[in-house]
Amino acid sequence: MKTTILFDLDGTLLDSTEAILLCFEDSYKDFGLQSPEHNKIKSLIGHPLDYMYEHLGVEKEKIWDFVDQYKFHYRQRSKTMTHFLPDAKEAIIEASKFARLGVVTTKTGTYSRELLEHMGVMEYFEVLIGREDVINPKPHPEPILKALYQMDIHYKENIWMIGDTCLDMVSAKDAGLKSVGVTCGYGADEQLQKCTEIIQNDTKSAVSYIKKIIKL
Repeated sequence: MKTTILFDLDGTLLDSTEAILLCFEDSYKDFGLQSPEHNKIKSLIGHPLDYMYEHLGVEKEKIWDFVDQYKFHYRQRSKTMTHFLPDAKEAIIEASKFARLGVVTTKTGTYSRELLEHMGVMEYFEVLIGREDVINPKPHPEPILKALYQMDIHYKENIWMIGDTCLDMVSAKDAGLKSVGVTCGYGADEQLQKCTEIIQNDTKSAVSYIKKIIKL
């Protein structure tokens, strides 16, 4: 059974912080409102946009209007304001040498594909599951199980999830997979310790750990 590795995006492979914060600011400006403090927004990154706006205090009947405005601004900014985290591209290339790869994210899948194509790495991934592809986003196991289904994988051995928050770790656990948490993103180390036994500093280290475990 060939190894399979599923990656989260923001905080795991990509640094989208600047684009995310500016798009939140602009979405609030579009409705004549003051944007929340950056730390409040950053504490929610990893969750779907509707969850983020709800927990930032937007009225429920207006949440999807804010989401639409965010997406409008994000599509314009994402390609110029998103960067690989240190050694993340190298991690993808190294992982592709011994594993099948996929992406499971709470970001919009359409924009994520465009972004990864722009950054020259989409070719390494067999599947990308985004927010619009599932009913229940992470931490529910549905996104991971859908990724495995689309990859025609019907076993759980040698399958790993790499992510930076407990959303990723819980999703993996409930899907029956192993996980590696990375501290290069938005999840605090003490939080990750509560939801996974394996923590590495960055995604390249996580890939190296998996490679060592499977004894390649």
